Amino acid sequence: MDRLTSMAVFVKTVDLGSFAATAAALDLSGPMVGKHVRFLEERLGVRLINRTTRRQSLTDFGRAYYERCRMVLAEAEAADALAADQLSEPRGKLRVIMPVHFGRRCVAPILLELAQRYPALELDLSFSDPIADLAEDGCDLAIRTGNLEDQAGVMARRVARQRMVVCASPSYLEMHKLPRQIEDLGSHQTIIYRRSGRVVQPWLFPRHGQPALEVMPVSRLRFDDLAAIADAAAAGMGLAWLPYWLVRERIQAGALVPLLSDQPEFLYDAYALWLQTPHLPMKVRLAVDALAAALPKLMS
Repeated sequence: MDRLTSMAVFVKTVDLGSFAATAAALDLSGPMVGKHVRFLEERLGVRLINRTTRRQSLTDFGRAYYERCRMVLAEAEAADALAADQLSEPRGKLRVIMPVHFGRRCVAPILLELAQRYPALELDLSFSDPIADLAEDGCDLAIRTGNLEDQAGVMARRVARQRMVVCASPSYLEMHKLPRQIEDLGSHQTIIYRRSGRVVQPWLFPRHGQPALEVMPVSRLRFDDLAAIADAAAAGMGLAWLPYWLVRERIQAGALVPLLSDQPEFLYDAYALWLQTPHLPMKVRLAVDALAAALPKLMS
């Protein structure tokens, strides 16, 4: 028998907990699963799995051997993937989850251009603001903005920095005193972003050598949709703190006016995240590189 194949059957048997489940998953007969495990045991001269009519359990050696087999199989798959990358173009499904507006306006066009360049590449794009679990959701790539929490087994690369601006409509500014410093914000009507239905995101302003200043405006308008906040600001309902890429066209058209020009703008980092693997698939690597090259231009 092929040793790598037997290792793969053994690992699957441990993961699934029974010979029958392994046989169904790998489209093998139950006796064939047993033959693969016995082949390894006879070759090694030691028992890997204690088997009874009701249950099975790993021996101490079997547990150590299982961990080594997982490493060997991962390296073998990485070697095969490396060869495939050298001989072909990216292919197969690339599943990416991203924030709704940032994803639709900035990320998706870049990935669509990548798909046009590589016809064998399939895109499965999901637009969702709640933070995704890469492993649980079966994602190849996740795009997130803001601070990241440390996650075991997850790699991250910053692909852009979003400039945040305070802005308001000319009609609002005609009726209210122009804010010239951060302290003036408290006397103005504001439209604020509320995430996950509960958490209100503060407005952040950089300070030299110190953590960013957090301002929590009081508002009767709280939305969980950035585009709706921009619409309300353009309608004269108050000040808004928004990514520049989202309001750039309105500012250029005069529908919104940027404020606090003497105040440094806060930069929200945008990251690409993927599960750590011995060999990053070509489709993921090319997508991350494309985003890192193109997104900063869209942010300016």
